[in-house]
Amino acid sequence: MPLTVKKLINIINTFAPFELAENWDNSGLQAGNPDWTIKKIMVSLDVTMEVMEEAKAWGADLVLTHHPLMISPEKSIDFGKMPGSAIALAAREKISILSAHTNLDKAIDGLNDYFAKIIGINCNEPLHRDEHPGRSIDGIQGIGRIGQLNSVLSFSELILQVKERLGLEQLRITGDLNLQVKKIALCTGSGGSLVELFLGSSAEVYITGDVKYHEARQIEMGHKGLIDVGHFASEIIVVDLLERRLQQALPSVGYDIKVKGFKKEKDPFKTV
Repeated sequence: MPLTVKKLINIINTFAPFELAENWDNSGLQAGNPDWTIKKIMVSLDVTMEVMEEAKAWGADLVLTHHPLMISPEKSIDFGKMPGSAIALAAREKISILSAHTNLDKAIDGLNDYFAKIIGINCNEPLHRDEHPGRSIDGIQGIGRIGQLNSVLSFSELILQVKERLGLEQLRITGDLNLQVKKIALCTGSGGSLVELFLGSSAEVYITGDVKYHEARQIEMGHKGLIDVGHFASEIIVVDLLERRLQQALPSVGYDIKVKGFKKEKDPFKTV
């Protein structure tokens, strides 16, 4: 039996259940047809025209992204600009667009756990626990993570470790460079909304992206540390994660599907 979009959604459900997605989120099928068949999948962080054109040139049947094509409902679709231009190409070339966003963020062994593993943190609890009334949830599932380093580091040593492991030349920090660090909170993407939870936790440092001025000031006044790696740097790793997960999951259920990560995405922010 051929792999269809609907079947792929069921496969992704096994490692990143779509029911975990936040209410405001738009994870799932963005454009396409659940019954279209798939032989090639391209994976990216964002839906851009560069990604869609590359998918078309490669002959992909589906583009799987982390960030949804649309978060809020569109009042009209203009084919001359995004997201309409991506929708038009998807319809014309029969390329479905599927996104796994906050469901992948929150899932066990999802994006937050992968991020933690890369930067050397052993996680054992969520920063914000997911609540599903009437249903048992594994203790680590939820938004963000709290974990520990293998050994105590100074804040300055931790900064160097994060830069090296993420391949970054610079990042934004708040806090005393001599702060001794063992326990860390983290959240991929925009983690500013969880600053209060971090401050109320026993973690000494928070690693995330997109933190605002007043949130950084709160952390400073709380005598804790912040490493803002940027939204892009914390989530571009999703391409490798999804590529690996699909290359493991698809053959295990009998599908020989080509999966290719889009490697040309760049941070929209430039430092000059």
